[in-house]
Amino acid sequence: MKLKKLKKKIQRLEKRLREGPEKLARLRRRLQQAESAKALKAARKSAARATASGGTRKPKRKLNLSPERRAQLSATMKARWEAKRAAAGNSSTSTNQNSPLPPMQAPENRADGV
Repeated sequence: MKLKKLKKKIQRLEKRLREGPEKLARLRRRLQQAESAKALKAARKSAARATASGGTRKPKRKLNLSPERRAQLSATMKARWEAKRAAAGNSSTSTNQNSPLPPMQAPENRADGV
């Protein structure tokens, strides 16, 4: 190998070694900036979401009911809930979903007694 070529190779290698740490440092700085920007954006977004959801909620209106109407509504709702419970109780006892056997039918009595 010629001396000039060897010197060039050494120069290129030295240059690469000099630039390597700088390039690495530059990439690390860029990564850190991107991470901090992402964290800042997430913090802004969560803060905006917190103020939007907490501040715009309307207060619940109180119903102006007379005691008679309140009692009537209470009785109606209790009756509705009781009917719902009864319907749920009947359906769960008549067909057991976890049973491996099919539902049994009542035996039919024949007219001749057999």
